[in-house]
Amino acid sequence: MSVLDALAGHPDPVSLKQLAAETGLHPSTTHRILAAMSQSGFVERADPGTYRLGIRLLELGNVVRSRLNIRDAAMPLMQKLHKQIGESVNLGTRQGDEIIYVERTSSGRSSVKVVHLIGARAPLHVTSVGKLYLAEARTSDVRAYAERTGLPRYTPTSITTLTALEAELARIRKEGVSHDNEEIETGLRCIAAPVRDDTGVIVGGLSISAPAERYDPKWAPVVRQVADELSATLGYKTNQ
Repeated sequence: MSVLDALAGHPDPVSLKQLAAETGLHPSTTHRILAAMSQSGFVERADPGTYRLGIRLLELGNVVRSRLNIRDAAMPLMQKLHKQIGESVNLGTRQGDEIIYVERTSSGRSSVKVVHLIGARAPLHVTSVGKLYLAEARTSDVRAYAERTGLPRYTPTSITTLTALEAELARIRKEGVSHDNEEIETGLRCIAAPVRDDTGVIVGGLSISAPAERYDPKWAPVVRQVADELSATLGYKTNQ
């Protein structure tokens, strides 16, 4: 495992001598391990005396990736966040110009109608999760979305102009979290952080929704931390 980790840290083939030095293994031991892994396809010999990771690891990685289900991975972390905050926690993902909510824990505390029911849909520009996706999009794609949808108003605080939307997206990129300030339903506020897969692509958003009078901006680092934990479960490394 140490040899595999050492190989993974180098984009180019690595010499036996360097691998032995990095792992602290004797060169003969390192050579024996590399020979065994080469036979199984976990390691490939490049130029004479140098090694790199083999295609077998990609095959196994695809098997693991196919088994990962964001909903299954998310629920324990969502329940943990729910217990910590005491408010509804939602998992949403993008479908076209909308967010669809695929999982939810309910607080059971609020008399305010919450739209984040499993299967519910909402436009990108008025939801905290939707804005996360727009913040990752190219400028041309954001403008195309605005033109295509017309940025309809749902409440007095809804963002309805491209200028305001672009300013909001710039703030999200800076802070790493997004907000819904009663923009789709009066009296309801949300905060969300992105969930990424092993390639760094956003595959969902984890959000907390609560009545406006109970909303607390101090939730930002908490929801971001739990979203990062979920991303790590899906194979994302924060330093990649």
